[in-house]
Amino acid sequence: MIESNSVKLRVEDLTLIFGKRKKEALEMLMQGASKAKILEQTKCAVGINRASFEVYEGEIFVVMGLSGSGKSSLIRCLNRLNEPTSGKVFFKGEDITGESNNELLHTRRFEMSMVFQKFGLLPHKTILENAAFGLEIRGDDKIEREKKALDALETVGLKGYEDLYPSAMSGGMQQRVGLARALANDTEVLLMDEAFSALDPLIKSDMQDELLQIQKKVQKTIVFITHDLDEAIKLGDRIMIMKDGIIEQIGTAEEILTNPASDYVSAFVEKVDRKTIITAESLMFTKPSILRLDKDGPMRAIRKMREQGVKFLPVEDEQRAFVGYVWLRDVLDLADNKEKSLDKALKTEVPSVYKEYTVEEMLPLISGNNYPLAVVEKDNGRLLGLVTQTSLIIEATRFGDEEVKHLIRKANDI
Repeated sequence: MIESNSVKLRVEDLTLIFGKRKKEALEMLMQGASKAKILEQTKCAVGINRASFEVYEGEIFVVMGLSGSGKSSLIRCLNRLNEPTSGKVFFKGEDITGESNNELLHTRRFEMSMVFQKFGLLPHKTILENAAFGLEIRGDDKIEREKKALDALETVGLKGYEDLYPSAMSGGMQQRVGLARALANDTEVLLMDEAFSALDPLIKSDMQDELLQIQKKVQKTIVFITHDLDEAIKLGDRIMIMKDGIIEQIGTAEEILTNPASDYVSAFVEKVDRKTIITAESLMFTKPSILRLDKDGPMRAIRKMREQGVKFLPVEDEQRAFVGYVWLRDVLDLADNKEKSLDKALKTEVPSVYKEYTVEEMLPLISGNNYPLAVVEKDNGRLLGLVTQTSLIIEATRFGDEEVKHLIRKANDI
């Protein structure tokens, strides 16, 4: 997930209605009339129904939904290829819905590039000329635009193909040219409307990987439209799910899976393989008391365990980094032998993970031991929480609702 909270795009109460009697249809919509009733009475179709959301700088924001959900209509409102019926679109705080034609032309040429499902390549122009076409329309100098186009073609893996024509290239390669054309314009925002949906599955997967690699380099703000949930999960820092022009939910893939906002969203995500998405951060318990190896002895450890009703506790060193566990039975032996240090009872060969680890990545770590997984910070090794084996198995097998999980957690050693 992108760390920046700087808002690049903000949409407020955006509504799009198709038909001749838009004013009447809008009034009906504001009074609570259904999409079906508005269509019946006015012959107008509600494409987007009062959508509000923000897109952060540098994130891939995926808008998804089934056919007719309004997702493609929405992305075209962001650069006013579709003129909103009401509502506002702000780019870097400026309302572009009020821009003049010349101002809007500047926004499209210099601020927002678009990549369409249909590649839109000109068959009589070379790959280099196609990649530079947006810059040519913009009026850039030929030498400069060809340099930028060559750099963009290299970024998408097409260096050496610049003198060929589109007819000589596969669908996946042609889509790379379309992406290169958008990158060559060097705009701050990329709008990608079902950009990979026309590709064969293997090529589509390769293009998704390519986009993620490119994004690591260029860190554009990307609004990506798809009807493919797997694609949304793979690409999206956040996902917005739409139905009948209405936003059902916005969140990370993990947030949507663990806390769906509606029955529609629940049905939408029910067949997703949770093992690849649910992370340690979602499953971990708030950490119990932690023992300090340099400060706490056996008697203090015994007292803490009895107070909390647990059979083990995690231990940290003097830098507060997690180093392992001590178990009650071992600490009792130390106390019987008048030992002052916890060293001899410390179990250090224990697994630890970062909060981003998925269930799929954590499962192999629980084999052959009875320890919970310690979730630690990357930079300093401090303990954030613990993930029990039971909670991992529940997620891995996809059995058990929240009540079942709660009962099992209560029965756990923690």
